[in-house]
Amino acid sequence: MMLEKIVPYFNLKIFIYLLVAVTAAYTLLFTYYYNLKDDGYILADWLINYQDGGFKRRGLSGSFFFLLQDFTNLRLNYLVYLAQFSIISGFFLLFIKLIRYKFTDFLYLSLLLSPIGFVGLLNTVSYVGKKEFIVFLLFTWFVYLLDNEKLSKNKEYIFCATLCLATFFHEVVLFYVPYFAIALYLKTGEREFKRYIKYFLSVGIPALLILKFGKNINEGMSLQILAKKGVHPTYGILYWNINERDYIKQHLNEYLLYLISLGLSIFHIGYYLKYLNNRKVVSILLIGAFLFSFPLFYLAIDWGRWMYIHMMLTIVLFALLLEKNVCAYVFRPIVINKSFYITLFIIIFSLIYRVEMSGRGFTFEGILYRVFVAPLELLNKM
Repeated sequence: MMLEKIVPYFNLKIFIYLLVAVTAAYTLLFTYYYNLKDDGYILADWLINYQDGGFKRRGLSGSFFFLLQDFTNLRLNYLVYLAQFSIISGFFLLFIKLIRYKFTDFLYLSLLLSPIGFVGLLNTVSYVGKKEFIVFLLFTWFVYLLDNEKLSKNKEYIFCATLCLATFFHEVVLFYVPYFAIALYLKTGEREFKRYIKYFLSVGIPALLILKFGKNINEGMSLQILAKKGVHPTYGILYWNINERDYIKQHLNEYLLYLISLGLSIFHIGYYLKYLNNRKVVSILLIGAFLFSFPLFYLAIDWGRWMYIHMMLTIVLFALLLEKNVCAYVFRPIVINKSFYITLFIIIFSLIYRVEMSGRGFTFEGILYRVFVAPLELLNKM
């Protein structure tokens, strides 16, 4: 068959490099676009500050950028984008370095093509520019150092300090810290509870301070302060006045669709685990990490976003378990067998459906729809 002659020579590693490059370019481009139009989420979330009412969650970043603007006289839009560009680019570059000398296979590629993996950024533009890229960067750097035996005690303390600082940028860091402990355990194979406790305390202490002393994100003057500094968001986090639990109840039928996407993602990861050593242990650890984040799903409406963060961290975590090699273009040739067809089906179906950040948890408006159907619909409307 022609398929059997061509597929084994398809260079998976080069395709992954290309996919990462396209995803990075798309993410940076749309982050820039939304920053320039004073987006109320992608820009304004970075500008929550202590100047309006004092200490609060996420406020450190805004106060930092205000100080930077006073020093440089540059627009806040550009200063925030410079930080976003550095963090986002750093994540993608570190991921490339992490997998560079690793055997990658068709099944690992399928994870990147998940609608809540790398392709999720192409599917759902609202994923770009968010503060979770701080978590992606820190975790990928952590895994890279672990993988290359470079995580010294001093560097580990630096990581703990950085995790603490990152929690003041966004409290979501707290709910994904188990991945750091899981990566350490999978690398060393030892139960090092003292080290795990350091990670949890690094995010737990600032989270408790925010819970105890933190004020509202907008204490009434945030929009006026931003207007004086040249930023005029007309919607978004600084306008947020919704009881999120009531919102979920009111849109329950839409949110129940997330169970479909979650089930498909569990099947996908479960199928990947089938080919891993110690899959039972890894499965239990991943379930534990998901349950640890469960309060997020109860308290906040961005269910797709929380799932997306889990998948991205899982992709990085599984890169730690890939076999090493000395060639940057090495990959495992595709073998045409039952596993190939199952993986191919997973990939095709992954490209068909989409998981929105909040609201519709499952639609047939995936990357194939966005590339081949949506442009035609737009032309018809024009």
